[in-house]
Amino acid sequence: MKKNYNSPKIEIQAILGKWILKFIYKTNIWDIRGEEYYKSALKDNKSIIISCWHGQLLTPLMHLANDNHYGLVGTNKDGEIISRIGNKLGWNILRGSSSDGGSKIFVELMRKLNNPPCLIAITPDGPKGPEKIPKPGVIKAAQKTGSFIIPVSAYSTKNWKFINWHTFYLEKPFGKIYLKYGKPIYFNKNDDFSWCEKKLINAMNEVEEENVNYAKGKIN
Repeated sequence: MKKNYNSPKIEIQAILGKWILKFIYKTNIWDIRGEEYYKSALKDNKSIIISCWHGQLLTPLMHLANDNHYGLVGTNKDGEIISRIGNKLGWNILRGSSSDGGSKIFVELMRKLNNPPCLIAITPDGPKGPEKIPKPGVIKAAQKTGSFIIPVSAYSTKNWKFINWHTFYLEKPFGKIYLKYGKPIYFNKNDDFSWCEKKLINAMNEVEEENVNYAKGKIN
């Protein structure tokens, strides 16, 4: 259930947050690879789930802004601020998590994905972790709707790190951002969940390793 966060302070934080993020990400040089995977799927009238670990969410949030895509955000206070910033950046924000309103938000996800073309960005390990361990929802939603999952990795040369249950990255101005969209993953309805979970984790790890190695000049 969505909590009531109507204080003017949160709205001010969201307004400031939007313009701070726009400044930061506009002053970075972007190196983006793999956009064709999600663009071609949408062009072919498919629904896709963008899967990004919670700690790296700001980069795809900014890259995919202003296109009326959907994003799933938790119902806690931090989620409220991110939700408002997302709305101001042109996202359609859905609110919910596995621990709060899970069944209701899952039905809403299914409804959106069953009306292609649709892009929904999800942090499968958020908003409370454990880090880089996907919750069941993202896999089950893909299985039931036939949607593709596209793993995403973000890496930057300059960033701040905030550590709580995970490491959350906020890029610094005037750096370089490397954003990699991986090859689409597809699950059948009857695939074993444990197998699907391992496949998703492996795909997320693979795209992250490729992105970091590319950024460091280890691969072309």
